[in-house]
Amino acid sequence: MVEEYCQDTGPSVAIIVGYFNGNRYLNDQIKSILNQTHKNIKIVIFDDCSNEPVDVDALNLSPEEHTFVHIVVREYNLGFSNNFLQGLSYFEDEFDYYAFSDQDDIWDPDKIEVALNQLTTISENTPALYCGRTSISDNTCELVLGKSPLFSKPPSFANALVQSIGGGNTMVFNRLAKNLIAKSSTNNEIVSHDWWCYLVVAGVGGHILYDSNPYLKYRQHSTNIVGSNNSWSARVKRVNGMIEGRFRKWNDINTKALLYNVELLSVDNQLRLKNFKLAQKSGLLERLVLFKRSGIYRQTFLGNLGLLFGILINRV
Repeated sequence: MVEEYCQDTGPSVAIIVGYFNGNRYLNDQIKSILNQTHKNIKIVIFDDCSNEPVDVDALNLSPEEHTFVHIVVREYNLGFSNNFLQGLSYFEDEFDYYAFSDQDDIWDPDKIEVALNQLTTISENTPALYCGRTSISDNTCELVLGKSPLFSKPPSFANALVQSIGGGNTMVFNRLAKNLIAKSSTNNEIVSHDWWCYLVVAGVGGHILYDSNPYLKYRQHSTNIVGSNNSWSARVKRVNGMIEGRFRKWNDINTKALLYNVELLSVDNQLRLKNFKLAQKSGLLERLVLFKRSGIYRQTFLGNLGLLFGILINRV
């Protein structure tokens, strides 16, 4: 539990930074968070049992900046996604909104403000999650190489069953969504924290707010755990992974966790999930019918061609 945070005007935001041997770039990221136009924040760095613990001195924080930053050191390594998800359980309900941050990005100054401008239009009684695109940069974060894919179809549970559309580093969500994500991920194997957030919030009928504009620089370097997926080599890799059964394995992991939490899903999405699971076990013709009934789709034309191919070879 965090007992103090910046007593400033506006909603309070807890920012969960996932850290593992990341001192090289951490200073730039923390400074970019401290330079946000929205000031009512608290940064909690979760050190996932690193060989190179957070070097507090290297962060060059002023005495005032130190009050914004708290460090939690894990007793054992949880892994990238679980470090974020279990980080949510560290908090009670003392913050209005929550955000994920990687250790090596750089945020635009208005990243949190833009997200809150959208999230605060949604009732606090409805789970709401904001996510969006990223700018892809070189390892210096000085040269922008491109942007993550632009998705134009509406976010939904039917889409979330076969695709994650927003990186965790872009996500900001309200307290109700935070509690839902934390509860549903406990004692469950999860493919990735960001995909799970999208699945659960969409699955219960919450609001997914997708921003077509990027508000952070995603730094490309040799130690990225997850790289950019906006290239032909990445697309070929995804197709190969589907043929090898990797995509099916991910879907099996996700649906198992969803079935464990099925009572949280809306009635329509419970039926959607049921049809999805039945389709996986069916012959070709019935599989096509059931997947059609489930309504699943990806965000792009090529993505949907790949999905159809996966359905035909029973790798979805």
